[in-house]
Amino acid sequence: MTLYLKENLTFDHARIQVLTEDDGTGKGKNLFMKGVFIEGGVRNANERVYPVNEIEKAVSTINEQIKGGNSVLGEVDHPDDLKINLDRVSHMITEMWMDGPAGHGKLKILPTPMGQLVKTMLESGVKLGVSSRGSGNVNESNGHVSDFEIVTVDVVAQPSAPHAYPTPIYEGLMNMRHGHRVLEIADEARENQRVQKYLKEQMVRLIRDLKL
Repeated sequence: MTLYLKENLTFDHARIQVLTEDDGTGKGKNLFMKGVFIEGGVRNANERVYPVNEIEKAVSTINEQIKGGNSVLGEVDHPDDLKINLDRVSHMITEMWMDGPAGHGKLKILPTPMGQLVKTMLESGVKLGVSSRGSGNVNESNGHVSDFEIVTVDVVAQPSAPHAYPTPIYEGLMNMRHGHRVLEIADEARENQRVQKYLKEQMVRLIRDLKL
């Protein structure tokens, strides 16, 4: 059975580089994130193993889409399906390539509302991670993934495992009164867009207070 698969990598684990490049017009600059987008040949935190040949095929498919003139768009945080929600798009993947067993990539931050949020955080020094979103079959006995396809790579500020939160944010929350409850509410309210909007505003306020 084909499953919805998502794999988070923190800023440090993905070895993210934040780059600024001229937009080609001489009038402005574009912001990019570059690094490891998905790892192959290792057992990850979700107990899954993506064989290198599966990563290679998925990376090749993404590049074919890009070369064919299709925009591979990504969002802030993960939706619960493979659909791209235009109101949450923050970036697009400009290229992917293999480097050893891992799939690397580069994404361009777009001037959308979510893109502006990502841009503000990056320029303030916030360490955002990335998370691949795709589908595939998982062998129940050994966790090996087959027929893997990458739909996109999203930008994530709140990885699913608590210990994977950017350290200053996690420690800041834990030192706040009822901070642990904020994390619980964030997980419980994934389907409520109004609550998510409120939480995002409060997270931005927290980040500013922490002076990251």
